[in-house]
Amino acid sequence: HLATSLPLPSDSDRLPPKIDLIVFMIDIKNKYSLKKVEDSLAYVDPSYFLGKVCFLVTGVGRVNCCSIEMNAVWRLGEVYCSPMLFCELELEAVRVSTAQRLVRMLQICAGHIPGVSALSFSSLMWNSA
Repeated sequence: HLATSLPLPSDSDRLPPKIDLIVFMIDIKNKYSLKKVEDSLAYVDPSYFLGKVCFLVTGVGRVNCCSIEMNAVWRLGEVYCSPMLFCELELEAVRVSTAQRLVRMLQICAGHIPGVSALSFSSLMWNSA
């Protein structure tokens, strides 16, 4: 599912979807991007922050065009103990690499990689940052 913000729209005819990984995208060139993510975080069950949430920060190739203070972005990752991925989506090689990393994270969070839990993987990513 893709959503521009949380909470997800309710559909009383269906059960809520199983969510294995939540990726919050922050565009550092858009001053409203961080605010929208911060507002959406209130709708996430705290248990998801144990390995099933990450922040994808885009626009990092154009630091001179930043509308968001990078300290605020770093603080978000620290407060929610969630890994952060930084990328420039305008470069195809970086976009492909980022997509591959996200798919691998999703496979881990969904339990498709034996011997690796979402929590242990998140911990490894957090420690490597």
